[in-house]
Amino acid sequence: MARDEQLKERWQAVVSKLSARFAEGDTLDLDSIIYLVGLQELGQLNRAFKKDEKVNLMHIAICRLLEPFGYYQFDYEDPEGWPHYKVLEPLPALKAGEQQILMKDAIVQYFIEKELIA
Repeated sequence: MARDEQLKERWQAVVSKLSARFAEGDTLDLDSIIYLVGLQELGQLNRAFKKDEKVNLMHIAICRLLEPFGYYQFDYEDPEGWPHYKVLEPLPALKAGEQQILMKDAIVQYFIEKELIA
């Protein structure tokens, strides 16, 4: 199976499983899934977040998702439990479609690691 086709199938598996669990019949988009990864990584699930905290959750998710690709490295956890990452390598200049593929690939790898999908 071609890599693109495998990524497409695995992405659909992630979207289907997460949408069934968190979206009450709707289909989650890429940003929603990134947000869920941020919630998972922070681990503070039973609280409300302010708008700036929601942006920070997405930043945590992006750092964590791109860590295996060599772009970020976990640095420390602050006293409130928020993880912080340092930049190892600047992200390359990518077109919007290329960014989306990179993030989908990173999300698929993350959920394979978490054993949500195979």
